[in-house]
Amino acid sequence: MSAIWPEIPFEAWRESCSALHLYCQIVGKYRLARTPWVNHSWHATLYVNARGLTTSLIPDASGIEIVFDLSRHVLIGEAADGCRAEMPLGRMSVAEFHARFCDLVRHLGGTPAFDGRPSEVPDPIPFTEDRQIRPYDADAVTRFFRALVAISGVFYRFRTGFTGKVSPVHLFWGSFDLAVTRFSGRSAPLHPGGVPGLPDVVTREAYSDEVSSAGFWPGGGGTDFAAFYSYAYPTPNGFADGQVMPAGAYFDRKLGEYLLPYDLVRKSSEPEATLMAFLQSTYQAAADSGRWDRAALECPIGSPLRPRPLNKNR
Repeated sequence: MSAIWPEIPFEAWRESCSALHLYCQIVGKYRLARTPWVNHSWHATLYVNARGLTTSLIPDASGIEIVFDLSRHVLIGEAADGCRAEMPLGRMSVAEFHARFCDLVRHLGGTPAFDGRPSEVPDPIPFTEDRQIRPYDADAVTRFFRALVAISGVFYRFRTGFTGKVSPVHLFWGSFDLAVTRFSGRSAPLHPGGVPGLPDVVTREAYSDEVSSAGFWPGGGGTDFAAFYSYAYPTPNGFADGQVMPAGAYFDRKLGEYLLPYDLVRKSSEPEATLMAFLQSTYQAAADSGRWDRAALECPIGSPLRPRPLNKNR
C-alpha cells in the first residue's frame, strides 16, 4: 500500500478539529451507552476504515453502525435490517449536530439516549447547549483522515511484534487520539484519577494493568502541533532517559511522555520506518526500565501468510 502523509498543520484547522472531536464524542457516547463493557473501555472506541471512522456494529435495534465518511463529508448510519440514513457534515453548532444525529438514530430504530456532556475537554458545555456555529474545513478533515490511514498502517504492523496482551488500534474520542497499547502482564498501582470529565472508576479500570502506550494526536492534547506520543504507566525509574529514535524525538517532562512531531515523520525519506523506530525504541525504554519479560512477550513483526514462530522458551 502506498501511504499518503499529508500536511495537517494544527493551527490552520484548530476550530474544525475541535468540532470534529465533539461530533465524535456524541457518536462515541451513543456507542458507549448501548455496548456491554469491555476491559479498558475498548468497547467505546472508533476505528479507522476506508471512509473515515466507524463505530463498528452497535448492539441497538437490529444492529447499527455509524460511519464518519471524511472524504464525502457525511455521517452515515446503517442498520442490519437494511435501513440507512445520512446527514451532511459541515458548518453547524454542536447542538445542531446532536439533534440531527439523534434523529438519524431514531430513523434507524435505535435509542439515542446517552450522556450529554463532553469528556476530557476544558470547560465542557453540554451538547444541547453548545450553540456556537463551528467551522468545518473539509479539505483539512480529509487530509487528517488520510494521515490516520497512513499512521494506522504502521501501528498495525507494530502491534504484530508482541505475543502478550495488546490493544486494538483504535481512536479514543475523549482525548481524540489514535492509540495502541502493550501490556506487561502485571497489575499496576491504583491510578489517582482526576481526569476532567471522566469518572475515576473508569480511569482506574483503564489503567489497572502495567502498560506501554503509543499514539497520535492531531494537536491540542498538550501540544499545538500534530504529534506522536509514547508513555508508560506506571512510569518506571529511568524511563525518561531512554535512547529513543529518531533524532527529534524527546521526552516532555510536563506531559511525562515522549513526543515526536508528525512533520518530522512526514518529511523523512522513509516515514513508515521513522515512525516504527519511534514506536519500537520508546517501547523498549518502557520495557527495559520497567523490567518486562521481553523474551516471553515479543516476536518478529508479522508478515502475510506466515504464522508467528512458537516461543522456544515455553
